[in-house]
Amino acid sequence: MAFARTVLGDITPEEMGVTDAHEHIIIAGGRPGEMSADFVLADADKAVEELTRAKAKGLRTVVDAMPIGLGRDAEMLADVSRRSGVHVIAPTGIHTPAWYVDLHWSNRLGAERLAPLMIADVAEGIDRFDYTGPIVERTEVRAGVLKIGGTADFPTDRDAAVFEAAAITQQQTGVPILTHADGGMRGVEQARFLADQGANLSHVLLSHVDKIVDRGYHREIAATGARVEFDQGFRWGDKPNGTLQVLEWLVEDGLTDHVTLGLDAARQGYWEVYGGSPGITWFVDGLSALLTDRGIGEDVQRRFYVDNPQAAYTFIE
Repeated sequence: MAFARTVLGDITPEEMGVTDAHEHIIIAGGRPGEMSADFVLADADKAVEELTRAKAKGLRTVVDAMPIGLGRDAEMLADVSRRSGVHVIAPTGIHTPAWYVDLHWSNRLGAERLAPLMIADVAEGIDRFDYTGPIVERTEVRAGVLKIGGTADFPTDRDAAVFEAAAITQQQTGVPILTHADGGMRGVEQARFLADQGANLSHVLLSHVDKIVDRGYHREIAATGARVEFDQGFRWGDKPNGTLQVLEWLVEDGLTDHVTLGLDAARQGYWEVYGGSPGITWFVDGLSALLTDRGIGEDVQRRFYVDNPQAAYTFIE
């Protein structure tokens, strides 16, 4: 039977409901906090409040996208999910080198040594210490998504090792894959590389590719069979909203079935409870209003918010 894996256990796809396909709920230390205090999302009470507000607007599931060694805390995610009533999918995987110190082990290991760490997070339980030291202690919280980062120069040797490890992990566990496309670039190359390694592209999502406002690029991505995750909708400022433009093109081209949406609100400055904007609530009501204003109706919006993430984030049987 099809299922999605949350921090509190496996659920049916129908239980996912409205899904934020790329989010950051807990960042409890690590390199991100050293880079900027704005990245620190370590207050579980505030996370519960932020999600509770969004739940009142209709949100039901969030996919946390902070992978190994970057402030990931499985037990905090479980606590936030339990208290807010919002389903949370926790990640494993490796980000781009920019998020780690030079001597981090992820920069020095090949796919054959990276994959077992990811597989164990999915099949057994996420390490309580987030693979930051020599001791591994499995929690009861299992990863339900594999988040991997690809650089703008994809595929570097490190990119190749991480992406190959991800494909191995998916083949052995069925876990869906969410990629970071640096600058929105190299989405086609990422999808093709994963396909060549045996990944199922129906369960691969490429993040941030709405940064590239190019109709041909998005047609190419769709042709690979991979799905996309758009999260730039509130970031355009005074410029024309490129996310909405790309979505209009995909609707016109009949390519709506591979689109998912997220917020990627990995800063205190984006959360209402920290006094920021637009808040995770905006993902549900503000973004939906913009889509409606551009003539994208309820049936298509349901695909973006509900149907497509359900299909993408279920495990491969």
